[in-house]
Amino acid sequence: MRKLPAIVFSLAVFSSALSAQPSRGAASFPSRDVSVKNSTESGAARSAPPEYAPDDVAREFLWQEFGAIPPGGRPKVGVALSGGGARGFAHVGVLETLSAAGFPVDCLAGTSMGAVVGSFFSAGLPFSEIWEIGRNASFSNVSRDFNALGALRLLLGQKLMSSNRTEDFINSHIGNITFDRLKIPFSCSAMDIKTGERVLFREGPVAIGVRASMNLPGIFSPVEYRQRYLVDGGVVDFLPVRSARSLCADWVLASVTLGDYSAAQLNSILSYMLQVQDIRGALLAQAAMKEADFVVSPQVSDISINELDRSVESGERGVVEMARQLDRAKESLLIFSANDILRKYK
Repeated sequence: MRKLPAIVFSLAVFSSALSAQPSRGAASFPSRDVSVKNSTESGAARSAPPEYAPDDVAREFLWQEFGAIPPGGRPKVGVALSGGGARGFAHVGVLETLSAAGFPVDCLAGTSMGAVVGSFFSAGLPFSEIWEIGRNASFSNVSRDFNALGALRLLLGQKLMSSNRTEDFINSHIGNITFDRLKIPFSCSAMDIKTGERVLFREGPVAIGVRASMNLPGIFSPVEYRQRYLVDGGVVDFLPVRSARSLCADWVLASVTLGDYSAAQLNSILSYMLQVQDIRGALLAQAAMKEADFVVSPQVSDISINELDRSVESGERGVVEMARQLDRAKESLLIFSANDILRKYK
């Protein structure tokens, strides 16, 4: 872990550099502290350039310096994407905001809906296409049994639903590819229902790994793969911070989408089953968040796991929250990377 004093010294160095290089002014930097002129002042005064807080200028200068470091000379940045059903589509907004800000993402780990979003992002799917997927989200993409007859069979204990359509759905968007062919390293978590072990997918077909990671136990039949019987990874690895570290990450940003359980409408067997799994995931997330270097929690607690028609709304809230936290995330990564930034000045 980098030490705070190093960044203090670096700020002094960069402040001197800023003073000596006025051409690298802050005109293009976003500001939280722009002074407002009185309307009675002269036109010349009103047209004067805005004043920028020194912290904003220093942070953006440091961010440019950080961005100039080759990937091999800086800490690896990982993103961990939680489960959460429809709430998990907020990860799309988080990732899009990070990408627009030039925030590096060297690897991703996802669970359940986080695995779906993570696979799309790692495969290089355009955000416009991912948003369109959210607009058309439906359980019919997951299972042909998700209908009245399938629910009746489930209720009578005759047959669990199949999630076999998930593989076709994933393949239709990213192709029938394996993990090693993704543009960004990616892993997803599932659980072996017979042993209780976490199973981490880092090789083999991406679609099978994603299907297993979002395969809700008690609703869908286990995915049989390599002598394993696999169900939703949210039961054991709801927020895969450790998975991101094992994949590549020195510094991890965790995107967490938790629900408000007190407001849940428990009016069916399905809603009760989803509630139990959601609470279990939240308990796991509390511990995992402590292991992350930075946590962003989009405000999606009022959206239920199965409200897929609100996926885009969830994603938009991810944009809002990540944008609100972006400066703090940059500062956290810059502090962690201080020694690497300073190396060029030694």
